[in-house]
Amino acid sequence: MKKMVSALLLILALVIAGCSNDSGGAGSTEKSTLKNIKDNKKLVVGIAPGYFPFEMKSTEGGFIGYDIDLANAVGEALNTEVEFKQFAFDGLGPALQIGEVDMVIAGMTIRGDRALSMSMSNPYYKTGQAVMVPAENKGIKSWEELDVKGNKIAVGIGTTGALLAKSQFKNAEVVDFEDFPLAATTMGSGQADAVVYDEPAIAVWRLEHEGKVHQLEGLLSAENLGIAVKKNDFETIQWLNSFLYSYVDSPEELESRNRWFEESDWLDKVTEE
Repeated sequence: MKKMVSALLLILALVIAGCSNDSGGAGSTEKSTLKNIKDNKKLVVGIAPGYFPFEMKSTEGGFIGYDIDLANAVGEALNTEVEFKQFAFDGLGPALQIGEVDMVIAGMTIRGDRALSMSMSNPYYKTGQAVMVPAENKGIKSWEELDVKGNKIAVGIGTTGALLAKSQFKNAEVVDFEDFPLAATTMGSGQADAVVYDEPAIAVWRLEHEGKVHQLEGLLSAENLGIAVKKNDFETIQWLNSFLYSYVDSPEELESRNRWFEESDWLDKVTEE
């Protein structure tokens, strides 16, 4: 009987030890993203170029921007190489879920509905949704003036701006485009009356198209951007939060922020994609 009790205690200890080493979530035996990255010696990051100045294609064929700097800093902290994979914004979530990428660093807003399909880090940047109109319509002071039948509001499909516009505009038609540049270009050609998108990207677009567009005063929302990983990957989220605590406001991050948000000499080094 004593031997049987000892055996049962040994089995229980092994079960507890197994559970304590589980990092993919309660009851899961799946390896955390962090362990996969270390095993593969590579961090694969999903991005959606076209979101200025966070992620852009350079004229030399690479990727540049604030999010790219952040991803490279994550890779450096993990002592591993970084591979970027390009998707349309609404393809990033599915790519993360099937394991095609380890993380998504793509100006993704932290939202409750996204928490149903992925886990997100603490914020690394605070922003909001803005409205841009053609320069000849600078007399328009509020989004409500645009909300009339016959008007078209261009948005990037799957973005927070798209969801917000569809919930607020009741009379104007909200039209989805593959990404922000296409939505903005469509407005520039006279086929849309306004664009709803993240304020930093609209600010850069104004720099690029000086005198041709106008941004309405104020923001439609206040939002926080975070890094996304697979749902319930608590070990990786905990590591990312610790990393961001040290990275945000560090000399490295301040240099990156200044380069992409305060200076404009990089504008002639990127493509519109």
